[in-house]
Amino acid sequence: MIRRLYERTLMLAGHRHALWALAAVAFIESSVFPIPPDVLLIPMILAAPSRAFLFAFVATAASVLGGLLGYAIGWGLMDAVGRPVLELYGKTDAFATLSARFNAWGGWAVLIAGVTPFPYKVITIFAGTTGLGLPLFIGVSILARALRFFLVAALLWKFGAPVRDFIERRLGLMFTLFTVMLIGGFYVLRYL
Repeated sequence: MIRRLYERTLMLAGHRHALWALAAVAFIESSVFPIPPDVLLIPMILAAPSRAFLFAFVATAASVLGGLLGYAIGWGLMDAVGRPVLELYGKTDAFATLSARFNAWGGWAVLIAGVTPFPYKVITIFAGTTGLGLPLFIGVSILARALRFFLVAALLWKFGAPVRDFIERRLGLMFTLFTVMLIGGFYVLRYL
């Protein structure tokens, strides 16, 4: 099923309304959809390199707006569904502790999920559930999503099709390694 959804999403890249399709996929991927906008972004940039940064801008803006939908889902469903379940199992205090811990480091979680292969939608929903500060959430989401989509756009604009395989297969890994090294560096500076 996911493969068919992936293929149908990929076919949108050649559609005359591909820019709108990119916006829609980037929007819903940030809260519920399993296919990342890169599936459209990459072939669109390869087909029209002069519009690479417009495509990256649209993906960024739509993704951040979709992240706000994810935040709203987390915020709204926590009161309707989450709290009664926590109360039933006597875990309200445990959740309060987890929420405080997440909100202390939540900006980093949003940044990491925004640039790595970790599902951004999970963090957008959790940020709403825990009540992470909305200005922090929006600011870090803009930074993370812009970093991700504009880097892809810049690489494809500069190097074209030859870099496509690297982006599709290894860019997520590179972002993940960079994030681990960044966090490790902060850890070393703080505790050594």
